[in-house]
Amino acid sequence: QVQLVESGGGLVQPGGSLRLSCAASGSIFSINAMGWYRQAPGKQRELVAAISSGGRTNYADAVKGRFTISRDDTKNTVYLQMDSLKFEDTAVYYCHAAVRGGVPPFITEYDAWGQGTQVTVSS
Repeated sequence: QVQLVESGGGLVQPGGSLRLSCAASGSIFSINAMGWYRQAPGKQRELVAAISSGGRTNYADAVKGRFTISRDDTKNTVYLQMDSLKFEDTAVYYCHAAVRGGVPPFITEYDAWGQGTQVTVSS
């Protein structure tokens, strides 16, 4: 199995910045897309940003120009740099990875999720 461990959440004032990290560990053969989702109280989980294995990125309209996703494949880690934070960015942020786990020829593909980290934007 593969575990995703997130860090970097917290309380920040509007206009401030936070950097989230998510490290994958376990029986990893390779990781395809990685991404960040968020879920605010009373709302559905939504995609914030994603990055392919080739480095192609995709952002939700609400965060374009303010958030930057990146990955370090040597560390199996994905990052989310969040700048110019707004009240409406308050949510639990979840890391996702499309994992190919195991050892050849016994490779399985599945979605792995982190436990979530709280981001609160408040004055």
